[in-house]
Amino acid sequence: MSNANFWLDQYHADGLRVDAVASMLYLDYSREEGEWEPNIYGNNENLEAISFIRELNQEVYSSFKGIQTIAEESTSFSMVSKPVSIGGLGFGMKWMMGWMHDTLEYFKKEPVYRRHHQNDLTFSMTYAFTENFMLPFSHDEVVYGKQSLLYKMPGDEWQRFANLRLLYGYMFTHPGTNLLFMGAEFGQSSEWNYQHSLDWHLLQYDFHAGIQELVKDLNKFYRSSPALYEKQFSPEGFQWIDYGDYENSVLTYIRRGHEPKNDLIIACNFTPVPREGYRVGIPKKGPLKEVFNSDAKKYGGSGSKNTGIKVSKTPWHGHKTSIEITIPPLGMVIFK
Repeated sequence: MSNANFWLDQYHADGLRVDAVASMLYLDYSREEGEWEPNIYGNNENLEAISFIRELNQEVYSSFKGIQTIAEESTSFSMVSKPVSIGGLGFGMKWMMGWMHDTLEYFKKEPVYRRHHQNDLTFSMTYAFTENFMLPFSHDEVVYGKQSLLYKMPGDEWQRFANLRLLYGYMFTHPGTNLLFMGAEFGQSSEWNYQHSLDWHLLQYDFHAGIQELVKDLNKFYRSSPALYEKQFSPEGFQWIDYGDYENSVLTYIRRGHEPKNDLIIACNFTPVPREGYRVGIPKKGPLKEVFNSDAKKYGGSGSKNTGIKVSKTPWHGHKTSIEITIPPLGMVIFK
């Protein structure tokens, strides 16, 4: 606990991520039968470790304002990111390992096969609000032969970068907070190597500079869009419009904040085929405008955009009104 306090006090760290929490929580973690002893209640929970973790979180949160403690915890242990006062471990957030794994497995697939795997993307919403989740693309995903995020993507050069832009757009609009490992913000092509600096020279190439512009704009957009953060840990902040259009590999959903005027409508197209005249049901009338497009030319995209969107009284997706939009190839668009 002194060590944690030191990093937060002397080095002004914004937070602490605790690795391998599961190995602390369970007495039998990675142990065969006969290699561990049950606790006083006869089960496998490490009561001393649990007590320590709770005390650590209470200590740092009471001593420092605005910090976060984040658990990398890979099991279904409950209430990791809930307050100690109600029986939780007291972490601020927990890494959403299942989302990370399922999403990267989906994106690695050639778009022609993605229609068979849409549930890889939609499954996360069945448990997204059980903890305060952080969506992690961390150092673990870009080392030891796993390739960089860019080189996990299929297709030619244009499609790889479009996939990466779509991945980031989807991540920023999914409930939860976001974590990118250094180098991901400009599409580093090689794996991370602690012995070398990042490949900053790649920014001389338009596609890499485009990824950096996209991440910069996504961060700005996130900060200025209450619908993305006010209810990021609550089911009230998310609503599917349609998760079942696997034939076109399209997802449409709504993000909500405290004020209805801030609601955002998001459409993602996970194939390189532009979806033109694509009808989306919306919950209310009123003018809509496109406020973000991952296919913008400044990001290296094809430059497709939606202007003059007309709201129709045609019922669709269970709503009384709808719009027709263009969803760009391997792209994400946001409307407000």
